[in-house]
Amino acid sequence: MLAVAVILIIARVVIGPTLPDRILALDLLVNGGVGFIIVFGIRTGFSIYVDIAIALGLVGFLSTVALARFVHRRGDVSMARAEGDAERSTL
Repeated sequence: MLAVAVILIIARVVIGPTLPDRILALDLLVNGGVGFIIVFGIRTGFSIYVDIAIALGLVGFLSTVALARFVHRRGDVSMARAEGDAERSTL
C-alpha cells in the first residue's frame, strides 16, 4: 500500500497544476519515506530506524514550512509591485 501511495504522490508532484500542490505532494513523499523507514525498522528489529524516521519527518516538516513561506512572500512581493505600478499610473 505504501508503494502505491508513493507512486500516486509522485504523479501529483509531476502533474500538480500549482506550486502549492507540488509542495504538499513533496511533503507527502517525505511522509511516505518515513513510513517505509518505519516498516523496514519493524521488520529488521532495529530501533535506530525510528530515530532516523523522526529526523526525516522533522526535516520534511521544516522544509515544507520554508517553501510555504517562500511562496507566501513571493505572492506578497508581486502584489506590492502591482500596487506600486497602479499608484504610479494614477499619478
